[in-house]
Amino acid sequence: HVQLVESGGGSVQAGGSLRLSCAASGYTYGDIYMAWFRQAPGKERQGIASVDNGGRTTYGDSVTGRFTITKDNVKRTMYLQMNSLKPEDSGMYYCASNSGPYLPFSQRLDISAYKYWGQGTQVTVS
Repeated sequence: HVQLVESGGGSVQAGGSLRLSCAASGYTYGDIYMAWFRQAPGKERQGIASVDNGGRTTYGDSVTGRFTITKDNVKRTMYLQMNSLKPEDSGMYYCASNSGPYLPFSQRLDISAYKYWGQGTQVTVS
């Protein structure tokens, strides 16, 4: 049974920082793709950052230079370090993962690329 559990959300003032975590269990952790998605009220869920088992990353334009995605294969946990937060970064943040054949970089922020999802953690920037 695959399980992803997010933590680390909260409320922060604009310009501040937060670090989100996603703890994974239930499958072989090594050969997968993982990503963070964000969904603001009334908007579609949007991919913002991804990382593969080799540590190769992809970022959405809105977070490039401010957010950093990392993955600790020993702890089986993925992180999202968010700096210089803006009010438009507010929303529910979801962790997602999948394993399988090679996933092109151009598809790594697509919702359809991921099979497993966490329950989300809320981030509010004011």
